[in-house]
Amino acid sequence: MTPRIETFLADQRPATPCLVMDLDMVRDNYLALARSLPQARIFYAMKANPAPQIMGMLAEMGSSFDTASIYEIREALAAGAPASRISFGNTVKKQSDIAAAYALGVRLFAFDSQGELEKLAVAAPGAKVYCRLRFEKSKTADWPLGGKFGCSLAMAEELLVSAGQMGLDPYGLSFHVGSQQRDAGEWDVAVGKAAMLFTSLRERGVNLRLLNVGGGLPGHYLTEAASHEEHASALTAALHKHFGNRLPEVLIEPGRSLVADAGMIRSEVVLVSHKMEDGPRWVYLDVGKFGGLIETMDEAIKYRIRTSKDGQGDTSRVIIAGPTCDEVDVLYQETAYNLPDDLKPGDTVDFLSAGAYTSTYCSVAFNGLPPLKTYCV
Repeated sequence: MTPRIETFLADQRPATPCLVMDLDMVRDNYLALARSLPQARIFYAMKANPAPQIMGMLAEMGSSFDTASIYEIREALAAGAPASRISFGNTVKKQSDIAAAYALGVRLFAFDSQGELEKLAVAAPGAKVYCRLRFEKSKTADWPLGGKFGCSLAMAEELLVSAGQMGLDPYGLSFHVGSQQRDAGEWDVAVGKAAMLFTSLRERGVNLRLLNVGGGLPGHYLTEAASHEEHASALTAALHKHFGNRLPEVLIEPGRSLVADAGMIRSEVVLVSHKMEDGPRWVYLDVGKFGGLIETMDEAIKYRIRTSKDGQGDTSRVIIAGPTCDEVDVLYQETAYNLPDDLKPGDTVDFLSAGAYTSTYCSVAFNGLPPLKTYCV
């Protein structure tokens, strides 16, 4: 928690649950990434946190934007980003949305299948297209990817050849090493496979110019991860190792790494109870899976937690759950969290580094509960 957030909470005492973001920290994270990866264009993955204040600030700083829907494209344009700095990065799009994006001036589109390529050829003639590669789910990513998106290297090669024949510009490749990637060594394998495809396609007369390395840079949770500097160094080394001095245009799509550590969720204890005489306490909060903490699913993302009773007495093992009338709204049952023994209803519980994938994941009105309120300071 930053001093600016501390001051805001002390002065304003907002109703809980709420997400508070420190814009200065988002700005600092963006500038630090730009310094550590000067060869890459930054396309902020706005699905991580599209608060208008964040979007406007990043657009003014020159950031580009990775979008997943026509609605996000309109939000990016409203924030001040020109269409030339927007990528339609979802590989699953309605043809009408492709056409709408194209009409707004977007010319960079992702795909990973023949069906999507056919839609692009009709709705976005002449557009630059890049094919997403599929990689096995990484065992060192807390939120692994690799099932829903991407295609094999062999399929990508044929699709990119076909793209040119269909009047599109076969511009490049993309991949994702897994969100909250803890191992900086994962970049070498991914970049190496992409470089092989650059070579094989060049031999077939297709000159790729773009490598989109996706996201993956971590936030600071309970589980240790390589630093952003280590990731940037490993990625730079991989690019030069596999491409030499003939680097393609490099895009990176940070989301979590820009906003996670810049935000925290303040919640309130609703109930503390026992289910069994010798079992752990259940601590029920006014925020849960449906209020923005969906990444606790399978206890994948383990947030650092602090309470208003820290340092005031003994602690013991707890199970942490949300407020809704749904059996799955349990945040942590297997992971060992120890909270103060005198925790009571009305005490506050803060989830640190919660600025990413929280406000955008919360339900609109499950159980009638309102969406997570966001404050930017």
